[in-house]
Parts: sequence; structure tokens; C-alpha cells
Amino acid sequence: MKLGILGTGKIVEDFLTMIGDLPAIKLTAILSTPHSVEHAHDLQTNYEIAQVYTDYAELLADPNVDTVYVALPNSLHYAFSKQALMAGKNVICEKPFTLNEEQLAELEKLALEKDQILIEAITNQYLPNYQRIQADLPQLGDLKIVDCNYSQYSSRYDRFKQDIILPAFNPKLGGGALMDLNIYNIHFVVGLLGAPTAVHYAANVERGIDTSGVLTLEYPETKVVCIGAKDCDAPIKSTLQGNQGSIVVAGPTNTVESFTETANGGEPQALALNRHPHRMFAEFAKFEQVVATHDMTFVKQQLQHSKTVMGVVDAALADAGIELG
Repeated sequence: MKLGILGTGKIVEDFLTMIGDLPAIKLTAILSTPHSVEHAHDLQTNYEIAQVYTDYAELLADPNVDTVYVALPNSLHYAFSKQALMAGKNVICEKPFTLNEEQLAELEKLALEKDQILIEAITNQYLPNYQRIQADLPQLGDLKIVDCNYSQYSSRYDRFKQDIILPAFNPKLGGGALMDLNIYNIHFVVGLLGAPTAVHYAANVERGIDTSGVLTLEYPETKVVCIGAKDCDAPIKSTLQGNQGSIVVAGPTNTVESFTETANGGEPQALALNRHPHRMFAEFAKFEQVVATHDMTFVKQQLQHSKTVMGVVDAALADAGIELG
């Protein structure tokens, strides 16, 4: 994979710390705004990135880039992914894939018409711990209750209360607790149970954006509660309860660092199977294989998962009366 990175923010900085452990991924370019170009050159030096661009068209014209990683603010995902597909590049796009399912469906149609890879960078789907939970779920019997809580007080909320609106709390830029934190819970649940039959979102809304909220998803035999909060803190964990046992996940649903399985009347079994300490390693190892083999079967499978998630997002925002973009 010859990768062009779009953005120089915190997610890119974090990504670059582990990319050296994936030597098949070549860092051929990085895109920066003119304002951040000095930082981009620092990243270029530190991580041996071949080229820095401030003009997206120039990056897309670079024959040494076959795949772009869209790591920009949420509101830019759709437009920048579309331009890359139009230019004949494969696309890996950060979560949330787009601001709504309609945008994602348009990108999917374009990617499949052009036979190009389009895939969402969503960490939990690729982690060995999560995949073991998927495999072991039947051991819980009839799954009754799922409870996911990802609450993390944001320092940006303090500024938000002072009327300084940063992207994380800006509805025009696709901000909010649902899109930032609860989206991981939605992926976690949809990856286990598929599409829900009903969606409700009780959100704490300030200045048109959800600073926290309780999302409930209904399935024929299972009731799900997903909590995401940026205006308050709580212990971060997830619990899956069946009539034959339970699984408790320690920490947030984007890292799934460890979990404990307990059968009714049995002893807890603690498991930690992730092979690399960085949460993004497993997904990008898979993406490299998908690009190398042009595995469109896997791409279509993951696009269906992502569309289901975006359908939940659409329903949740509509239920709470929140408009993004």
C-alpha cells in the first residue's frame, strides 16, 4: 500500500506512532493546510514521509499514492473521499464514515462502479478481543441486555460553555457525543447483532449539539443501551448479559483491551488477546492485505456493516431532533 495521509491532527499523530510496525505500508504523502504545513514537515521528517502537499489535487495526481487515509474533521469525510475515488484512489476513511447514510450510499455506488476499495477505519471490528467476543457470544445463551458506556469529560466542553465552539461540539462540522464516542458503541453492537428493529436517542442538547446522550436499540430478544458523554465522566465499560452467562469488557469499545467471560455458576475467565498494544494496528494490517489482494468481497461486507451503523445514526439524530452539517 502506497499511502497518502489527509490531515495532521491528533489521530494522524497517533496513527504514525505504530505505522513502522507495518512495513508493507509506505508513507508516500501527507496533506496539510497551509497553516499547519510546518507541523506536516515535522511529521515528514520524523516518520520518513516522502512528500508534503497543501494542494489536494496535487496529492491525488501523485502516481506514488494508491490509497488515501481520510483523517480529517467529520464534515469533510464525504467530499474528500469522493474526490479520491474520482481520482482512482482507494479510500480508508476515519469514523464516522459520513454524516448520514445517503452520503455513504453515494460513495459506495461510486467505489463499486470504479472497482475501488472504500472502507471505514473503525478499530474495534478488527481487534482479536472483539472477534473472540463475536465467536463466544452464543455461549451466553439468549442475550437479554447489552450496556455500553463510553463517557469521557472533554476539556473542549469547558470552552464550549464559554461559547468557544470547537469542531467536537459544532453541529455544522458533524460534532457531538453520538458521532465522537457513542459511534464506537454502535459499531460494537451492530457488529454483534446487526440492524436493530427500533432506535431511540435521549440526548442532552446544548446549542444544537448533543453533549451526551442515551441511545437505546431494540432487537427481538435483546435490549441495548449505549451511553456516550463528553460533558460528564463515568467508569468506561460494556456488559453483555445472557441467560447462560455474561461478558464484561474493561475500558472503551474502541480499544476492547480486555474482557471477562463468566458462565452461570462458573468462575470468571479473563482474556486479553490483542496482539499489538496500539488499537489501530489490527485494522491497518487488514487494510494492507485488502489493498494488496483487492479483496472486494471483504469491502462489500464491511460497507454493509457501515451502512447499518449510519442508518442507526440517522435514526438517532432524527429522534433527538439534531441536524448535522
